[in-house]
Amino acid sequence: MMKDIEEVLVPREQISEMVKSLGKRISEDYAGEDLVLVGVLKGGFIFLADLMREITIPVDMDLIAVSSYGASTRSSGVVRIIKDIDLDIVGKHVLIVEDLVDTGLTLSHLKDLFNTRGPKSVKVCTAFDKPSRRKIEIEIEYNGIEVPDKFIVGYGLDYAGRYRNLPDVCTLKEEIYEKEL
Repeated sequence: MMKDIEEVLVPREQISEMVKSLGKRISEDYAGEDLVLVGVLKGGFIFLADLMREITIPVDMDLIAVSSYGASTRSSGVVRIIKDIDLDIVGKHVLIVEDLVDTGLTLSHLKDLFNTRGPKSVKVCTAFDKPSRRKIEIEIEYNGIEVPDKFIVGYGLDYAGRYRNLPDVCTLKEEIYEKEL
């Protein structure tokens, strides 16, 4: 697996510090409020688990599965809900927890969807942000680490279902995915 990696872009120690910082901010901002974390599967599950352990206030959580990539390296722009949340979010603050924001299309769709369900607020927390790929403006209230426009894997991020288990965020060698381009 490591033979496919070009470089470690974000080491696990930097990821850990980012998660701790976000957990502290979220705990302070939502103290005394009803907060629901909604993790976006599959990539966001590792970040969600780590983030929850750093949040010091009571929270509820749920998971949503969406698809806009399939086995591709590029978003199709069509967001499909594969598994919706089970919780009632009426009157609660919702924080969408995502692994990576690039085009903004998926998060825009999710924010619009959740806002139709009567929450107090819907905000976004992402581990990694790739603003150079934005197709739609989206506000990210809790932004982890900005990354360059390179194909990254690890810490939940994948290519065709692989590399999610890497503890660091790494760039994938171009020859691994270039046949698609």
